[in-house]
Amino acid sequence: MKILIAEDDFASRKFMLKFLSKYADVDVTVDGEEAAAAFEFALEDNAPYDLVCLDIMMPNMNGVEALEAIRNAEERFGVDRSRRCKIIMTTALNEVNQVEQAFELGCEGYAVKPIDTDKFLVILKKMGFDLND
Repeated sequence: MKILIAEDDFASRKFMLKFLSKYADVDVTVDGEEAAAAFEFALEDNAPYDLVCLDIMMPNMNGVEALEAIRNAEERFGVDRSRRCKIIMTTALNEVNQVEQAFELGCEGYAVKPIDTDKFLVILKKMGFDLND
């Protein structure tokens, strides 16, 4: 499994990297712009991400904008809807409107920060990921 994390907060980024590295190869970006570019590079290399975790509130390009860019890239590269990457939005409690917009754009889940690892694993398992550490 291959995961991309987009998180501008250092502590959150480090936590997510350490937590998810037990289950997959993980790349990290610091904003939505970098995430969208990394995602497109992975498609070009024929090594797409299976999961993308996007913080909603990031500089340059927020998580919702990055989600839209990722879904547009998949469309441009002809990725079948059944083979699209799974996307989880990470959010602070007061970002309900952005979460709703993210679901409309095609995210599959969200997690409230600080991340509860047990709940996060449940989300991943529901998405069909095999998590053998």
